[in-house]
Amino acid sequence: MTDPVQALFQAGVLKDTAFPATSRYHDVPTAKLTLPDGQVVVYLRRRIVPAPERFALIREHTVQQGERLDAIAARYLGDPEQFWRLCDANGVLRPDELIDEEGRRIRITLPDGVPGPSEN
Repeated sequence: MTDPVQALFQAGVLKDTAFPATSRYHDVPTAKLTLPDGQVVVYLRRRIVPAPERFALIREHTVQQGERLDAIAARYLGDPEQFWRLCDANGVLRPDELIDEEGRRIRITLPDGVPGPSEN
């Protein structure tokens, strides 16, 4: 008997990913490269970060001295490992850039593609 979930992956109905839904790489497709010796290397394609203005603003947070980005993510997003969403929403590549200046305002947003109250 064929595994129905595997059949859905093979048919392209479900996206096969090694990353959980909470990962920044969840929707990034993989590709394969065959080396001259026949070895196949699977790699992630480039992740395109959406423009910060695409994210619906929930609120802003003012950085206090000694704050950590994972603690801010846990407070507002409910998961310290979601710090990357704060980076995406604020257009930064280096996470520490968000907290290296006391008083900086960090945008706390909904995930990309989730409309805000005024967008309904």
